Amino acid sequence: MKRTRLTTIAGVGTVALLALTACSGGGSDSSAEGGDVELQMVESLTNPARTELLRGLLDDFEAENPGVTVKLVSPPTEQADQTIQQMLQSGSGVDVLEVRDITVGPFSNNGWLYDMSDDLKSWDGWDALTDNAKAAAEGDGESYFVPYGFYGLSLFYRTDLVEEAGFDGPPTSWEELLEQASAIQDPANNTYGYAFRGGQNGNTNVVAAIEAYLVDDLDPSDAFRLEDGSTIFAAPEAQDAVDTYFDLFEQGSPPSAVSWGYPEMVAGFTNGSTAFLLQDPEVIATVQESNLTEDQWDTAPLLTGPDGKAAQPLAVAGWGVAEASTHKAEAVELVEFLSSAEPATEFAQANSLVPIIAAASDDEFYSTGPWTSYVTMTENPDTYVNVQQPRGVSWWTEWIQKSDQDVQNVLLGNMTTKELLESWDAYWVEKYASEEG
Repeated sequence: MKRTRLTTIAGVGTVALLALTACSGGGSDSSAEGGDVELQMVESLTNPARTELLRGLLDDFEAENPGVTVKLVSPPTEQADQTIQQMLQSGSGVDVLEVRDITVGPFSNNGWLYDMSDDLKSWDGWDALTDNAKAAAEGDGESYFVPYGFYGLSLFYRTDLVEEAGFDGPPTSWEELLEQASAIQDPANNTYGYAFRGGQNGNTNVVAAIEAYLVDDLDPSDAFRLEDGSTIFAAPEAQDAVDTYFDLFEQGSPPSAVSWGYPEMVAGFTNGSTAFLLQDPEVIATVQESNLTEDQWDTAPLLTGPDGKAAQPLAVAGWGVAEASTHKAEAVELVEFLSSAEPATEFAQANSLVPIIAAASDDEFYSTGPWTSYVTMTENPDTYVNVQQPRGVSWWTEWIQKSDQDVQNVLLGNMTTKELLESWDAYWVEKYASEEG
């Protein structure tokens, strides 16, 4: 059988041209050679190793499905979502695509995604999924994607520095994190307590702390709201949370962290200068490749609030089918193949993702070492409560920009934590009102 080689598109313009010149009628048409089906698949969170792995899985799918070939389009990550949107808008050139929790809303609202609900009812791989994976796939009643894994926060910590500071183990709460980070802080020896996120996406950890302090009152379907409909930012407990969080910067972080984003935070931990890092599991592989030895670091579950609970806002992405595809049956088969036990576990392990297959937690890969904290959280949902954040709203990008700037203003002394919370509450009250109106 003929194989379609990997197609890597370098820029938005080229991909848009490819989409517009693809066969009419949506998706990829049958090839000229005997009516064989060619599917076009577009990924979003690209990197060379990931793309190579995905191409291998697609080759396996082709081998199991004679007459079907899959062309993989891998735009640069910073342009990928815009590229996918342009292809979907054109109504042609894409059959299977990567769908993220921040794109499923706008993509589905525009009618660009196919609802796989009826197809998945007869899929024999459904029962193998975790409850979280099933819930994500079912969405709000429409199945616009099947997740390939989850990104969930955990605490990376230096076991040696924690022990040297006289503690029996890692912190379990935000208050304990502040206590240990402050005790470890030793600028004279270039040792700092916490890799504070003061730059891009700095808002995320602030919100994580707030949600931990309010977990029992959260609306789990929209964790920026409480069950009574008010925003989390107006609650009295939110003030305690943000004060504790920003104290981490003052008492337990390097001054340069005022502008740290993802790369700087991870580098601060892997180069040995910070003792604690709050990050997704993808960082595990990075730390394993660093100069830190196995006995110098580990991970611990997400930090809890005063009630001993944490809210885990799992970020998720997966594979979906374009509504305009003329080969929906084959496209759904590809999604189901990638979501079945062996391919899904291989993809999750290679990309350091919380797996979608329930049996994967028994695999030695996940049941030992730094992955055990994620298994602990999965097995204790009453303590580490899964919630959804409103990442699909149309103003999410605007929110990120505003909230990051506000975090910067607090760190620079231009705004108080009280003013930050008042501003965030007013912002979301107005946005919710406009949505409901």
